[in-house]
Amino acid sequence: MLARIGSFVVRRRRPVLVAALLAFLVAGAVGGGAAKHLSSGGFDNPAAEATKASNALKDQFHQGSPNLVVVVSAKTGTVDSPSVVAVGNQLSQQLAATTDVRDVASYWSLGSVAPLRSKNNRSALIIARIAGAQNEVVDRAGEIQTDLEGHPPAGVTVRVGGFGPTFHEVNHTVEKDLQKAEMVAIPITIVLLLLVFGSGMASLMPLVTGALSVIGTFLILRVLAGFTEVSIFSLNMTTSMGFGLGIDYSLFIVTRFREELAAGHAPNDAVIRTVCTAGRTVAFSALTVAASLSALLVFPLAFLRSFAYAGVAVAALAGVCAVVVLPALLAALGARVNALPLWKRSLKPAGEGFWHRVATVVMRRPIPFVTAALVLLVALGAPFLGLKLGYPDDRVLPPSSHVRQVNDMMREQFSSKDFGATSVVLPDLTKLGNAAARAQGVDRYATEISKVSGVGRVDAPTGIYFDGDKLPAPAAVTQRFEDPTGAGTWLSVVPTLEPLSTRAVTMVQDIRDVPTPDGVRALVGGQSAEMADTNASVFGRLPLALGIIAVVTFVLLFWAFGSVLVPLKALVMNVLSLSATFGAMVWIFQEGHWSGFLNFTPTGTLAATMPILMFCVAFGLSMDYEVFLLSRIKEEHDRGQPNEQAIAHGLERTGRIVTAAALLMSIVFLAMATGQVSFIKLFGIGLTLAVLMDAFVIRGTLVPALMRLAGNANWWAPGPLRRLHDRYGFSEHIDLDAGAHSETGRPSGGAPADGLASPTPIATARETTHSDDDKVGSSMSR
Repeated sequence: MLARIGSFVVRRRRPVLVAALLAFLVAGAVGGGAAKHLSSGGFDNPAAEATKASNALKDQFHQGSPNLVVVVSAKTGTVDSPSVVAVGNQLSQQLAATTDVRDVASYWSLGSVAPLRSKNNRSALIIARIAGAQNEVVDRAGEIQTDLEGHPPAGVTVRVGGFGPTFHEVNHTVEKDLQKAEMVAIPITIVLLLLVFGSGMASLMPLVTGALSVIGTFLILRVLAGFTEVSIFSLNMTTSMGFGLGIDYSLFIVTRFREELAAGHAPNDAVIRTVCTAGRTVAFSALTVAASLSALLVFPLAFLRSFAYAGVAVAALAGVCAVVVLPALLAALGARVNALPLWKRSLKPAGEGFWHRVATVVMRRPIPFVTAALVLLVALGAPFLGLKLGYPDDRVLPPSSHVRQVNDMMREQFSSKDFGATSVVLPDLTKLGNAAARAQGVDRYATEISKVSGVGRVDAPTGIYFDGDKLPAPAAVTQRFEDPTGAGTWLSVVPTLEPLSTRAVTMVQDIRDVPTPDGVRALVGGQSAEMADTNASVFGRLPLALGIIAVVTFVLLFWAFGSVLVPLKALVMNVLSLSATFGAMVWIFQEGHWSGFLNFTPTGTLAATMPILMFCVAFGLSMDYEVFLLSRIKEEHDRGQPNEQAIAHGLERTGRIVTAAALLMSIVFLAMATGQVSFIKLFGIGLTLAVLMDAFVIRGTLVPALMRLAGNANWWAPGPLRRLHDRYGFSEHIDLDAGAHSETGRPSGGAPADGLASPTPIATARETTHSDDDKVGSSMSR
């Protein structure tokens, strides 16, 4: 198969390159504006109780959780000064008359209620709800914020916060951070590529592959957004992984192509040999990365599913570009791939490289090296045992953020947590009987909820409840609980806790445990409930996702190498490596070490979706390097090299590539850490650590040491599985003795015209007995 692909792109390189250029232009034109069509939400489970409560509030009661908070501060005097009272009422009426704004309530309109007044009496709150879908809320919040803060009435300052403005600023910040990351990463990457390749022309190849992959994925996300919700944050993955995988795959393809040229093969033959060897490795790597990320599809959260869409698409496109488009470009360039050299290249003889010496040292004393590496990984991973999952709020923004400062002020200066109230919806009370019986049942239910630890007060149609005590409620409070059909009602539970905290999750569970009147169905929603349900959704599907990753990875690696031990070893080492990475992330981002240097605010938790996302991405990238290394070791082994020598030569040939790829990819990920949003910073730093640890600790020590200890058992499989692999396993073999090459008699530096006959005959189903020098080591199952 790969031989036919290589032969095709050599003969049809011009049409392939023209098609790639046209696809790039179309994808850029259509997909370039993908961000405008993507969602800023997707953190909630559509089937969760909290989501059902939100839908019932909206559909049945035309209500919802507040998502807009306006802080009005008096420049002189207090919020009870006549001039400030007049301004407060004016702003409340102005906001109520604003398009898409509902349920406006303020300190002044509710009769100077103390919870909406600051501790120093200088500020007061206006709370409202922007109606519409989450994207509409976020966009509208930005417009309202600009209008209110840009034209404040005399005598007061106006600042806007809440969910809507927070995520409007998060989206705007992520967009700016993405542009900044690209401006930082791309120049550094170009310089490093020049140093790695030593040639100006060769260093452009990864950028071509990365650009095609990224722009193509933008188009796919734009199309998918027309059918399902796609998170805007998936663009960050698209850019980082697109260029990262483009660099990885191009390094492997171009390096192998230059090796073949240096060995004296003509350009067309070198392309085919490259596709059959390095191309095979790249194809399996792309499949493995895509398979790892596809596991995110089992989660019901659109946020995680969006990363699956982006990750699978960008891995597949990077693989296709590296196996089809890049070889076509190399066929067109021929020996000119080495143009614009920085220095004279020379391929060191086998056994003289740095990584060969490293492998030799490690294999000489494998047990001490394995022990030291395991101790390091376990020590780094220990903090992971204290992992606590949370939900992103305004504190993902830096302390300098305007919206963040408003929300911090509400935490510090206001006792009320109305903006984080929990909603308890009783959609159908008809089974309780008449209106008096319903009111009595609601009264008992609200009384019990008010006694729950963490509950400050309960607003209900029957009154206001504090720790079991009931106070009369003004009409301005009770009228919002009315159901136009008269069938049900709902309660607003205002907490004393930070709404997005682990204690608030416990409070939600306690509220759900309170018996409802005569078994009436109750739906608990709001920020705290959404966080609890999100955590439950993530943990509920986690075993399935991990099982999919493990099974698919095992099958792919067995299909590639025909070994049982190799896939098992790869799975175990990746789990150890990722545990160490997550331990470091808990130590930094959950516990707050280096928070000042990295400019973020620790909340004592990690965003629930991020460890899952990072695991799938990092696992795929780890397998990327695993496939690179094992392919070359197996190639040397199949050429008749003894176990230790095959390992040393394989590490020698791939060590430099894997190291360079890891460094270059870490630059791409680390550029994300320069951003202002903490969970994007976590993503960038976490994946940087994962990539570097995998390339140096795992591939540099554990792989050669464990393979040395396993000996020939590395490639063992039970008889039935061996026969299965012999029949269906993926292998390619180039038979150099089968006939003349396509470029026989042609100067090795030339590039023949299109339309030549098929180069290098390929035999894929026939055993051969040529000498080592006559083999191209990709007969992986022989």
